[in-house]
Amino acid sequence: MKAFDEMDLIRELSNENGISGFEDDVLLRIRKYGEGLGDFDEDCLRNLYLSRKENKGNRPVVQLDAHTDEVGFMVKAIRPDGMLEFITIGGWVATNIPAHTVRVLNRNGVYVPGIVASKPPHFMTEAERKAPIDVSQLVIDVGALSFDEVVNDYCIDVAAPVVPDVDFLFDEKHGIMRGKAFDNRLGCASIVSTLDAIRGEELKVDVVGAFASQEEVGTRGATVTVEHVRPDLAICFEGCPADDTVVPAYQSQTAIGKGPMLRYIDGRMITNPRFQRYALSLAKELGLPFQAAVRTGGATDGAPIHLGFQGVPVIVIGIPVRYVHTHYGYASKKDYDNGVELAAEILRRMDLDTIRSF
Repeated sequence: MKAFDEMDLIRELSNENGISGFEDDVLLRIRKYGEGLGDFDEDCLRNLYLSRKENKGNRPVVQLDAHTDEVGFMVKAIRPDGMLEFITIGGWVATNIPAHTVRVLNRNGVYVPGIVASKPPHFMTEAERKAPIDVSQLVIDVGALSFDEVVNDYCIDVAAPVVPDVDFLFDEKHGIMRGKAFDNRLGCASIVSTLDAIRGEELKVDVVGAFASQEEVGTRGATVTVEHVRPDLAICFEGCPADDTVVPAYQSQTAIGKGPMLRYIDGRMITNPRFQRYALSLAKELGLPFQAAVRTGGATDGAPIHLGFQGVPVIVIGIPVRYVHTHYGYASKKDYDNGVELAAEILRRMDLDTIRSF
């Protein structure tokens, strides 16, 4: 029996605010739901570690990875008329940004609601209407009328972090989740759920959950976590881009509702083929739906982890998410459940000889 309501876990992690470098509130949520599963530790980059309480030491170590940050924005300048110029944090397509609501963190720790605004069409020239959107043309409007009002009344400063303003929803009838930051709060939740699934069980490996910061700006946190954990094996959980609405059906390898995705390759990692085959064979044996993918771009924390320490066999268990790196995403709860079940079963069966075979 689960020690917590799993949907509450996912909902609270999705709703929490935390762009790269500002993940503090996310860590508090993870600590809340991970209480009793093991011992927590942090480093100065705000990476969070959860070492399973059943660990014994002197055994192979398996690292469970997920990153805590989400894509968002940061205030670059405050205009005399009270509009906030901003930069993107993480990868955005400019056309996905305008006309959405956001939350701006002020110096008092309060998130101020705002709207991403652009010049109305009534004031655009014909050339401006036809030109592609650039982030430099957009501003955030919090309702202020002047620079002084922004700084003194709204208490917003330059470098204030900004996150999408979205509340999590779950369509229980269809098993579909909608919310922000599924890349990668679904991965963070997966670590907690996996550790809960194996709670109290005797394993032949030690397990450490590593919640890495700043993945969206260059997998920075995981560069540190792999050296801290020094794993013999790693499983990387990700909220990965779903492709079922953007490619022909025969090309689709990351459809929502068809199981977690295990990728063979991406822009920065060739997955250890022996560990990959082991995981795919196990999923088939267990009757778990899965998808195998070949990706020409993108990357995960698996990139620094597989090159860290003395080289680490890594697989990526990706939960397909439609419209990642936008305000809203869709994901299937069944895909989440199957990813957790596969990871838990890998841990139950893992031992030194199997790791050496990779």
